[in-house]
Amino acid sequence: MNKALLLVGMMMLSFAFAKAQSSNTRQDSTVLRTIYNHNLTNSKSYDWLEHLSNEIGGRLSGSPQAQMAVEYTLAELSKVADTTYLQPVMVPRWTRGTPEIAYFKTTNGGKTKVNVCALGGSIATPAAGKSAGIIEVNGLEELENLGRKAIEGKYIFYNRPMEATKIQTFEAYGGCVDQRYSGAEAAAKYGAAGVIVRSMNLRMDDLPHTGAMSYGDLEKEKYIPAAAISTNDAELLHEALKNDKDLQFFLQQDCTNHGEVQSYNVIAEIKGNQFPNEVILVGGHLDSWDLGDGSHDDGAGVVQSMQVLETIKATGYSPKRTIRAVLFMNEENGLRGARAYADQTFTKNQKHILALESDAGGFSPRGFGFDTTDTQMSQIQSWKSLFAPYLIHYFELGGSGADVGPLKDTGAVLAGLRPDSQRYFDHHHASNDTFDAVNRRELELGAATMSSLVYLYDQYGLATKLKK
Repeated sequence: MNKALLLVGMMMLSFAFAKAQSSNTRQDSTVLRTIYNHNLTNSKSYDWLEHLSNEIGGRLSGSPQAQMAVEYTLAELSKVADTTYLQPVMVPRWTRGTPEIAYFKTTNGGKTKVNVCALGGSIATPAAGKSAGIIEVNGLEELENLGRKAIEGKYIFYNRPMEATKIQTFEAYGGCVDQRYSGAEAAAKYGAAGVIVRSMNLRMDDLPHTGAMSYGDLEKEKYIPAAAISTNDAELLHEALKNDKDLQFFLQQDCTNHGEVQSYNVIAEIKGNQFPNEVILVGGHLDSWDLGDGSHDDGAGVVQSMQVLETIKATGYSPKRTIRAVLFMNEENGLRGARAYADQTFTKNQKHILALESDAGGFSPRGFGFDTTDTQMSQIQSWKSLFAPYLIHYFELGGSGADVGPLKDTGAVLAGLRPDSQRYFDHHHASNDTFDAVNRRELELGAATMSSLVYLYDQYGLATKLKK
């Protein structure tokens, strides 16, 4: 009899739990629908992006435009947040100078102009430019085989392309970006005159793509100029070298490193009403490169993060936990803002539940990448059905974002919004990263998707942390 009663009791408890779960799911589904409806009809994100892109423009760290962006976003966030403030951070300042000039001359006298741009942080050539022979390689590892005798006094042409067969285009980028970042340091050790790097671009076009480079621990007197060449012209130079190994390459650029200047992270938050000391962070980086206006990289992530706060305020949702937007400075060439924020977090012993970054463009959202434990991932997977009506299906372990990366040891789940990336590298760090390349609806869907994940984490907190 006692066993029968126990069985009945367990069945009743199971039924009550299932009923409660069903009720929660219906409530969550209704909230997500409200979030998406608001973002697709009353979002401010596209208008904010238009101002950042068209009224301010490229926002390279330490530039007047970067400071204008700090002031603008701080003012706009003050309209939707409980608290806003600036976090000081010292950042490097580098300027491109006059447009670069490059061409190659064959031994029979033919001259062909090519499209190049200085890599961020590079030194200038001599004022009149420099002409030298050029050697093509497929990666840094080939330099040792060539040796100093072959390399000294010549340009190194790094021509390893992004791998087109990679469906995850960020994998393709990761497979060859070392030649851009470390190529000058490696070539300088063999006495090279400079480096020319194939642009990180899957598309064949005439646009050179800039990006950060480093001289590592080289002495300054050993620094050499570094420039990117468009994919079309990389192929052109490749074909020319097959026919004429002795052709001469000319490069002229007058970029300058100016040392460090004061800048800021922009921080805004809506205070939680139950657990105000638990923080859910959303963010993107406010700086961009200088060739375009940084609409995809990362104006989109900036305004989507701002929109999360606006959505909370406009829909009347009262969060349990503190929702904080951080617009990081200096992601592109130093991560100074991310490190400063992480240092502050550890110093103040702040508890972060989720740190969500948008830094993959303003294209249609597909889901999220998560840096977390298996237990926490199970919690996330349980929410997939709520996102299915919005065609959000990608919930995978691995990857978050550069600016939230330093928060890894806080115990927070680190996450990155994952939009469709197939067109991202057409624009990445190039002059066509402009406002007209961003689709309003895609941008708004991304902000709604971020807001939805924030809502769920605010409601349910963090699963028990276990070792992976």
